[in-house]
Amino acid sequence: MRIVFGSPPPPLWLKTLAFSIGGMLSAVFAFILFSALSAAFQGGGLSLFGPVWAPYAEKFGLGPMIHASLLLSASSLCAGWLLSLGCCCLLRGVGPRCFARVLMGILRFMTAIPTVVYGFAAVFALVPLIRNALGGSGFCWLAAGTMLAVQGVPTMALIMDGALRSVENDVFLTAAALGMTPLQTLSRVVIPASRPWLVSAAVLGFGRALGDTLLPTMLAGNAVRFALSPLDSMRTLTAHIGLVLSADIGGGENLSLLLAGGLLLLGSVAVSLLARRVSRGRNDEAA
Repeated sequence: MRIVFGSPPPPLWLKTLAFSIGGMLSAVFAFILFSALSAAFQGGGLSLFGPVWAPYAEKFGLGPMIHASLLLSASSLCAGWLLSLGCCCLLRGVGPRCFARVLMGILRFMTAIPTVVYGFAAVFALVPLIRNALGGSGFCWLAAGTMLAVQGVPTMALIMDGALRSVENDVFLTAAALGMTPLQTLSRVVIPASRPWLVSAAVLGFGRALGDTLLPTMLAGNAVRFALSPLDSMRTLTAHIGLVLSADIGGGENLSLLLAGGLLLLGSVAVSLLARRVSRGRNDEAA
């Protein structure tokens, strides 16, 4: 009788499925990257990264859209991350317990709301408010950034809350023995110890804001220019892709579309690698 140690190998069908899915994803990624490189060479490279978008003059610079994507994602992340951390503090004992239960229900409900609902709510409520209070058209960086921040709060807050709860369970008895109040435990022990998870939530929020198409298209104004004020309109790379695809335009616009897709793919890969590095550092600290 032979005794075999260790786990059995995965079945053949599972290996085949894994390799098939991996091969298809690799083919899609390779197609996007090669298309972006081809578009960059055909369009002169630097001209596609230029600061001017004027199709009638054969100028197809994506500079303002790259600037808009990074600016909108970073600003919405800053606001959304702070809101998420504030929600977690309320959930972890800063606010009344009944309010914490209501807030948790609201956050879970918000995760099921489609993006288009956020967009329509902003068009009929937030945009007129900005227009009447601050001037301009209302379709601007401020409107799109606000809704992107609100949309990202539930995901980031739930990730943060799970991390804070886990750390709090580990240090609760020790902190109580030292005479620390729940608020002191949260601010001086739990939040500092949860830093890797908080960074992971920020990376996820940035990636989601960078890849969102509907809210920038509906709320940012779609003006191809460098936004210098929160009331200025802008067009992101994702909004540009949606608008060009819907217009079915060829030529230089089509080349810019391919390059924009490649840039977004590289941005998503960079965010994923950053999240993996943060997660690896978290595991090393735990070990």
